[in-house]
Amino acid sequence: MLALLLVALSLGLSNFAASVGIGVNGIDPRARLRVGVIFGIFETGMPILGLLLGRSLASALGRAAHWIGAALLIATGIYAVVQAIRSKGGPDGKAPATRAGQQTGRLLITGAALSIDNLAVGFALSTFHVNLAVATVVIGAVSISLSLLGLELGSRLGTRTGDRGELIGGLVLIGVGTAIAAGVL
Repeated sequence: MLALLLVALSLGLSNFAASVGIGVNGIDPRARLRVGVIFGIFETGMPILGLLLGRSLASALGRAAHWIGAALLIATGIYAVVQAIRSKGGPDGKAPATRAGQQTGRLLITGAALSIDNLAVGFALSTFHVNLAVATVVIGAVSISLSLLGLELGSRLGTRTGDRGELIGGLVLIGVGTAIAAGVL
């Protein structure tokens, strides 16, 4: 359960980062709800899809599944860290998600882009036989909460916090993967 909470937190931090960027430009309550729901659906849906696809894959892999799951978490974390470092050098100093709050279409694309790597996280979680209902509730609740928190903080703090949130999320994923590989989680 601890591993699931840490993974949910690290997944939600990418939403937090994007939400901070969106919130910098100011956001009304209706748009705030739209961001929370769209990000929550994508962040919950991708790992769940990975869980469903990964269950049969995990049983076929046997003991190797533990190592594969840890490697997928570490690889996903490294990818998030690289993306966070690359996004710092954007031409306007803002993450690409900062303009997405304006239209639902752009927001949907942003939500999908933020969560596409979560499919691999779902594969990794499936190797540890996580309950699907519990994973859905935990990942969804954490994701929506962090998205809404990010919007609020974004309106107060600016885009720098968002960059750190994505970097921290990647580092947490690397840590969780390493702990799983070491047998701690």
